[in-house]
Amino acid sequence: MLDLKFVRENPDVVKQNIKNKFQDHKLALVDEVIELDVESRKTQMEADALRQNRKSISKQIGGLMGQGKKEEAESLKDQVNKGAERLSELETLEGELQEKIKDIMMKIPNIIDPSVPIGKDDSANVEIERFGDPFVPEYEIPYHAEIMEKFDGLDLDSARKVAGNGFYYLMGDMARLHSAVISYARDFMIDRGFTYCIPPYMIRSSVVTGVMSFEEMDAMMYKIEGEDLYLIGTSEHSMIGKFIDTILDEKALPQTLTSYSPCFRKEKGAHGIEERGVYRIHQFEKQEMIVVCKPEESKVWFDKLWKDTVDLFRTLDIPVRTLECCSGDLADLKVKSIDVEAWSPRQKKYFEVGSCSNLSDAQARRLKIRADGKDGKYFPHTLNNTVVAPPRMLIAFLENNLNEDGTVNVPEALRPYMGGKSIIK
Repeated sequence: MLDLKFVRENPDVVKQNIKNKFQDHKLALVDEVIELDVESRKTQMEADALRQNRKSISKQIGGLMGQGKKEEAESLKDQVNKGAERLSELETLEGELQEKIKDIMMKIPNIIDPSVPIGKDDSANVEIERFGDPFVPEYEIPYHAEIMEKFDGLDLDSARKVAGNGFYYLMGDMARLHSAVISYARDFMIDRGFTYCIPPYMIRSSVVTGVMSFEEMDAMMYKIEGEDLYLIGTSEHSMIGKFIDTILDEKALPQTLTSYSPCFRKEKGAHGIEERGVYRIHQFEKQEMIVVCKPEESKVWFDKLWKDTVDLFRTLDIPVRTLECCSGDLADLKVKSIDVEAWSPRQKKYFEVGSCSNLSDAQARRLKIRADGKDGKYFPHTLNNTVVAPPRMLIAFLENNLNEDGTVNVPEALRPYMGGKSIIK
């Protein structure tokens, strides 16, 4: 969420940013919120004047009563009562105007970083760099579900009976591999100085609206019926929510946390063949990382975070590339994002396995997270990044480590988590 003062003083900048995100239907919101702001400040000035007048008259009444001038005091009391009626009207109006302003401000997108390429959707995302050599073996790489099923490691039919489409049973070595990857990612981030955390898997609506846009919430979140609770779509939401309505000592920054959680997503819309199996599902597990830092440090942390994901995938012998997300592909709170994509030898292309985002002070402003520094209080910046998210990550792992005889190599870094196995048969 932007600073209202910034919108008031820079309406053209805000409107151009909306155009750059191809959200022209939101342009009218800028003028509307500025008009409401003018009315709100005018209402507040009148209310403040009445409050000051009431305070002044109350002192006069006390003095007159002390002097025995009851009639004059009663006359002034009538003025106070009339002012109280008007003040009550103004206070109600103040609340209504502030609610309207907040509602609009929650819909106006954050100002994107100048480095972000302008484009309407993900087709305009720009490749930045490749890590590792993409390799296509001479033998055929089966679809990931087939690889898992040959190990008796995947049961979609039973899951469909139990929970419906978009769910799965992982078993045997595939389930063990899933847990091994999560455990390895946890230790990988701990070794890089992050504090490990297991957060709540449900959050209140006040946290949901603080960390994401209404459009994202509707498309992603599962609501718990009869409760003010939502199942998390990513632990980032719960982790940032940890700091809601707090004032952090600047000396405690940066806060660097890595978290494990299951994640639950609606995943609305029709999906193609490449999204069957365990690619796009309603339930998965993830190792995430978040950073709360000084504003001047967020760009440095942004580069550190996505590089951590690249480094982890390379230790598992998986080639990856990074993509700069274009303006139209950025969620409203984000100022900059980089996707990490893994190489698929079967498809002969890369596919998304993680995303790193800088949200500047948008989440902090919504959640009232402040830092107290030598120059006073300010809103810190928040960032998040996917360390690893199996089972999607397992697709990349299996395809890149599959041998012609159907066995799967276990990279050295992962062997301690697989009971010392160097190969899965």
